[in-house]
Amino acid sequence: MQESETELTRRATHPINPFILNRWSPRSMTGEELKNEDIMSLFEAARWAPSSFNNQPWRFIYAKRNTEHWDRLFNLLAEGNKTWAKNSALLVVVISRKNFEYSEKPARTYQFDAGSAWENLALEAYSRGIVAHGMQGFDYEKARVDLGIPTDFEVMAMIAIGKKGTKEILPPELQEKEKLSDRKPLKDIIMEGIYRK
Repeated sequence: MQESETELTRRATHPINPFILNRWSPRSMTGEELKNEDIMSLFEAARWAPSSFNNQPWRFIYAKRNTEHWDRLFNLLAEGNKTWAKNSALLVVVISRKNFEYSEKPARTYQFDAGSAWENLALEAYSRGIVAHGMQGFDYEKARVDLGIPTDFEVMAMIAIGKKGTKEILPPELQEKEKLSDRKPLKDIIMEGIYRK
């Protein structure tokens, strides 16, 4: 396990694996290419995520920098995300199939399942010293059209992946945001027995 950047700033209120506590999503990346075997290991980790009825509804459409596919995915991004994601090694669009393959009935957890696959990918990236930063700041409809995504899939998110850079390579306004975030306290997110505010 890599040495933690977060040891002095993040504190769990109950004991958990530091691996989970230390993962975060920097924006700063070096622009270096990633080895294909590292890229495929990220997707392999996602492949082993749990899903309802083992349906595995997630799909990943990716583009490596300096390839013919890069601009197609890069041009989906909102301008604010382009300023830093331009230095990523890989862009990924995450989609998820809305119906079960075996019955074509609605799969109510298709989004939940895709989120599990993304978390596996993010943790595998962290274990390799690779940044994986999820985003909603892109054109969802343009993604559907430009990438030929069928209507039985929902466009979920994009991910920028690359080798971690220093915050100084980011624009000044993003340098200030390039820091660890805390989480809501447990009392705000768990409820025993019934919903409460």
